[in-house]
Amino acid sequence: MYHKIWQAHEIADLGDGFSLLHVDRHLLHDGSGPVLARLHASGRRVAQPALCFATLDHVVSTAAGRPATSENRSRTIASLREGVAAAGIRLFDVGRSGNGIVHVIGPELGVSVPGAIVVCADSHTCTHGGVGAMGFGIGSTEAEHVLATQTIVQAKLKTMRIRFVGAAGAGISAKDLILAAVGRLGAGGGSGYAVEYVGEAVRALDVEARLTLCNLSIELGAKVGMVAPDATTFAYLEGRPFAPKGELWAQALAAWRQLPSDSDAVFDAEIAVDVASLQPQITWGTSPAQVIDIDGTVPSLAAASAAQQASFREAMDYMGVAPEQSLLGLKVDWVFIGSCTNSRISDLRIVASIVKGRKVAGHVSAWIVPGSETVKRQAEAEGLDRIFIDSGFAWREPGCSLCLAANGEAVPPGARAVSTSNRNFVGRQGPGARTHLASPAVAAASAIRGAISDFRQMGD
Repeated sequence: MYHKIWQAHEIADLGDGFSLLHVDRHLLHDGSGPVLARLHASGRRVAQPALCFATLDHVVSTAAGRPATSENRSRTIASLREGVAAAGIRLFDVGRSGNGIVHVIGPELGVSVPGAIVVCADSHTCTHGGVGAMGFGIGSTEAEHVLATQTIVQAKLKTMRIRFVGAAGAGISAKDLILAAVGRLGAGGGSGYAVEYVGEAVRALDVEARLTLCNLSIELGAKVGMVAPDATTFAYLEGRPFAPKGELWAQALAAWRQLPSDSDAVFDAEIAVDVASLQPQITWGTSPAQVIDIDGTVPSLAAASAAQQASFREAMDYMGVAPEQSLLGLKVDWVFIGSCTNSRISDLRIVASIVKGRKVAGHVSAWIVPGSETVKRQAEAEGLDRIFIDSGFAWREPGCSLCLAANGEAVPPGARAVSTSNRNFVGRQGPGARTHLASPAVAAASAIRGAISDFRQMGD
């Protein structure tokens, strides 16, 4: 599938493995203002403003009323607003329909579609592979090039197929599948590859779960992650605001049905991950690859390789855990449900099913941050917000929030958090914050119990 999309977009073979590709969708966020400013200062214009879509997500406050959190962040927001207005680019501003985290709104609005090349100056652009697009993150110089030409120079990646073998058990989510894959392959296991996810467990996922699956592709080092489009994808996209309509929809379907890899397709690497007995996953360290079954134990240093021992010891020291320690029952201070990984309506419905009629532990600060205005409004229409508020969660405005703490919202130093986001790097959620990555179900159960918990043991 990767080669098919590449071939369809190749304008010129530049030699030495590089090609000039047409870009179908360029997504911008609040960090894109300086790029637009440089372009304008150079006297160049945006080549195809209709193919660019901008939102505010990274630095905006998710508190009620969206208070300004710093002068610098206010300038960043103003810079994007001024840049897109000058260029004629559509902006989904805060509080308005369509606004939200850039990797949530792309598929949600039908901007990201099968077979499209989708780029954004954000490494989790691989998320859009969940609808069968080729999405990848780009640097600011590349973003400027795309704005000026609607093209990009890229070197072709090798291809990897990860097959999830077997049917996942009840409650095992896409987050568990991909964390297990990252744990097995390592943080650099997919480096240099475009990954295609296949298998019974993948076909059984709805599109929102496939977006979660592809979201963490970058955490195993892969620039691109994709799931072949199928009837589930088409049903999800039909009627979305920017999806093709009428005769164009029929033409699109005909083209999209040709995208899946041929039965005799050859990949540069083939990986199998057995999911039949997979347990809920949770990270113990400071990399998404440092992950264990929720009822497992932190690795023994004696069993680690010489190369791993130093990094394991540093991670354990930072996280305040010990070798061979069980994480179940470990007291948590914060729970964050949100981010471009797990902030969609399906995620919130899972959380609501667990927390309804229960109370968040008194010592826990628990936030739910919807991924978009659409998710927020849908959740409120379904009454999920009341369930969350009655349980003791803070119900916030859409945005990236605690995923990376770029908006000033942060987990306090030394506090332990269970997070549905995608990175648990040192300081990611705030200086000194200790982050355990997990699924929405594990995060919800941990908020109620006040300690890392298995949602399957919550009882009625």
